[in-house]
Amino acid sequence: MTEIHTDGGRPTVREYRLYLIPIALFLSTPVILHKVFSGEIILKPYIFKVGSFDLRWYAILIIAGFLIGARLVYKRAPYYGLSSRDIDQLLILGYIAGLIGARLYYVTFTWDYYSQKPWEIIAFWHGGLAIHGVWIGALLTAIIFVKVKRLSFFKVADLFAVAFPIAQSIGRWGNFFNYEAFGTPTDLPWKLFIPRGARPLAYKNFSYFHPTFLYESAWDLFVFIYLWHLEKKNPPSGMLFLRYLMLYSIGRFFIEFIRTDSLYWGSIRVAQLISIIAIGVAIYLERTLKKSLNSQS
Repeated sequence: MTEIHTDGGRPTVREYRLYLIPIALFLSTPVILHKVFSGEIILKPYIFKVGSFDLRWYAILIIAGFLIGARLVYKRAPYYGLSSRDIDQLLILGYIAGLIGARLYYVTFTWDYYSQKPWEIIAFWHGGLAIHGVWIGALLTAIIFVKVKRLSFFKVADLFAVAFPIAQSIGRWGNFFNYEAFGTPTDLPWKLFIPRGARPLAYKNFSYFHPTFLYESAWDLFVFIYLWHLEKKNPPSGMLFLRYLMLYSIGRFFIEFIRTDSLYWGSIRVAQLISIIAIGVAIYLERTLKKSLNSQS
């Protein structure tokens, strides 16, 4: 164990050593990212590999996003009148249902691939989770849970709506390590180099692409910050959830235009279709909520 000594309340050299590694990592991150984006460094999708087992960055970042989001939920739960036991059950059930929903949703719209490799269906750590599948799984869980527990759906939804986008923002970086969820070719200064083996056949001769995973991660972070500040103003029950639904969907709708791995239903991008429906539902329900509040005042 490293000993910490102080000299009149000031840290000594030995204490400073404890901070060298995190400081070095923080300072080197922009340099490393620049080298990855330029193609000087090619990332591996796993942290380490032993035989046929590999620990993937994708799985670690999904878990990290979940844990940070869960921490925010636990911290704020008392203000929504929910007990730690309720949150324990919701998080466990919601995570399982969301993960299953995300995978089934993705597999459904890419069945041509998975029908040939059925053993890959359960290998979600290789990538292939759809956020709208998470929505379906989590919403069904919440609806059943609040009915059984006799809780307010919108209170539960508001509680999780603030934490959800920060978890998404972190989880999106799993796509970065997998070289997936990128966009069409570009020459913009922030262009991302994609190795030849990860490029779509139509773009084999292009090297640099839009980092759409980064666009969505940044948008999710913006949505989180907005909702975090809105929550402090004590909005009506349901407002946080509806604003999340609307704002995330707006960002996803536009980003989807330049993604090269969109899931399709015929000639329609499924994510854009669901985004339009979600925006419409959110606007309608928010107007209904405001009319209800006005009639009560």
